[in-house]
Amino acid sequence: MSHLMNTYARLPVSFVRGEGVWLWDGQGKRYLDAVAGLAVNTLGHAHPRLVKALSEQVRMLIHTSNLYQVQKQEELAARLAALASMDKVFFCNSGAEANEAAIKLARLYGHQKGIDNPTIIVMEKSFHGRTMATLSATGSRRVQAGFEPLMGGFARVPYNDVDAVTQVAGHNKNIVAVLVEPIQGEAGIRVPLPLPDYFQALRRICDEQGWLLMLDEVQSGIGRTGKWFAHQHSGIKPDVMTLAKGLGSGVPIGACLAAGTAADAFKPGSHGSTFGGNPLACVAALTTLAVIEEENLMTHAVKLGDFIRNGLAQALTGVKDVVQIRGMGLMIGIELAQPCGDIVELALEQGLLINVTAENVVRLLPALIMQQTEAQKLIDGLSGLIREFSRQAAPANARA
Repeated sequence: MSHLMNTYARLPVSFVRGEGVWLWDGQGKRYLDAVAGLAVNTLGHAHPRLVKALSEQVRMLIHTSNLYQVQKQEELAARLAALASMDKVFFCNSGAEANEAAIKLARLYGHQKGIDNPTIIVMEKSFHGRTMATLSATGSRRVQAGFEPLMGGFARVPYNDVDAVTQVAGHNKNIVAVLVEPIQGEAGIRVPLPLPDYFQALRRICDEQGWLLMLDEVQSGIGRTGKWFAHQHSGIKPDVMTLAKGLGSGVPIGACLAAGTAADAFKPGSHGSTFGGNPLACVAALTTLAVIEEENLMTHAVKLGDFIRNGLAQALTGVKDVVQIRGMGLMIGIELAQPCGDIVELALEQGLLINVTAENVVRLLPALIMQQTEAQKLIDGLSGLIREFSRQAAPANARA
């Protein structure tokens, strides 16, 4: 009997070793990893630079707490602030915690403006985490079910709908911020089109209304879309931005960045984190950022993402179940016409690690270091699985 709480529907495999985009189980079987720890393992597995940096840091210092100055935390904050053109950074351990900090910051900002019931506009089908505040902000009843009463203070509108945001602005005087993902990852790699227009419009509305524009870049940030942060494709700057996942290449770290008035909202005692921004996590992040830049991995992500999407489109020509292949850089979604969760275990049997989200979208989030030969293996293996899945589903649909 397992003593783990029953919170995950785990696949029947356990990995003991990784290298690059490959993982090995205890029986020595090799798997091509196209999920990268859910967009976490930016540099793949056991990257030599990361292993060396972490090993050296472990020998010197792992943790001291935020009662004291942390040099590596100062270095990482300066680096992120420069990359994002932001002013201040708060470090935590996960994307949910980073979004929790953003929500608290927005409420504090509202109270400082004399708004007693500050409200944040959030999006349908969004995902921001599983704490009570981020769960309440999330636009998924499946995720929220059973945890009522949810927190108030959120006004929900459709994603990629500027008019809906404008309408809320006209009748709700308690709005203080908009919280939105540049690309909705859990919802099936949903990209607003045209992306620049949507975010430029949100920026304009927030400026006109005196709201904070808060962008959840937990999944889309750290070079995955070909820019350091996905919103940079729009040429705008948020007031608040959250990061996690790929920032530490597997070492838990989250960050909430802020600019302008929002950067000075927190004071000593307003917020905190015991583990947030410890030396080990910050070294992981600093190394990740350095390797991305030095190895030109953002340009690589764009080229490889195009290669994968085009390759899949060609290989799946004529498969009626394929609704759309979409994404940016190495955030890729293949939407099918029916639920396709079973394809994950079929892929596992063939040594391929993929993910299905939103019930019918195959989601690919490979490490930024994946090479074209490995991407071709992914295209060949996945297209064959989807073709077979579609073929087997067709008779069942005909009987229904």
